[in-house]
Amino acid sequence: MNYDNFPSKLLENAVSEFSKLPGIGRKTALRLVLHLLNQSKDEVRKFGNTIIQLREEVKHCKSCFNISDTDICDICANPKRDKSTICVVESIRDVMSIERTQQYNGIYHVLGGIISPMDGIGPSDLRIQPLIEKAEHEDLAEIILALSTTMEGDTTNFYLYKKLKPHDVPITTIARGISIGDELEYTDEITLGRSLLNRMPFDKSL
Repeated sequence: MNYDNFPSKLLENAVSEFSKLPGIGRKTALRLVLHLLNQSKDEVRKFGNTIIQLREEVKHCKSCFNISDTDICDICANPKRDKSTICVVESIRDVMSIERTQQYNGIYHVLGGIISPMDGIGPSDLRIQPLIEKAEHEDLAEIILALSTTMEGDTTNFYLYKKLKPHDVPITTIARGISIGDELEYTDEITLGRSLLNRMPFDKSL
């Protein structure tokens, strides 16, 4: 089938929107749109409303910047979590990956990305200043740098280390059970869990 020759402009527009999603080509987009056309109007309306509600009502936790339905996420609000230990991650996906290991009981700080000059992302584009303020004003026992072991991740780790070091908070990093160049979210739970348990002082990883 020619995926650029649509019998309906409405169909073509829907396929174009779906194909903007990561990893979705026009062939897959067409299959998804045709699937929706086979559903009842109520089901499609529910699907659409769910996406709209997600975009309009989802929040970022005011403490750690994790995605949440409320101003403070469930992790930060949980009295059983160790508030003196902060695990610094790139994104919500990394929070989900670490939580699946069930090997960490502290809280998080989501940077919202990593330093990547090639992509035009610098320190000022990330949530670094709030982390520095936590190190300065809160009674912290440890900050864990848990970014991907890529060149950009290592660059960001080192930048954070230099910024946090003057505040006299122990700074550790996850052990290199994770292969160099690996994205944290694609690491299996056992390896990631062991990397957290066997974390080391950051300056010994340099």
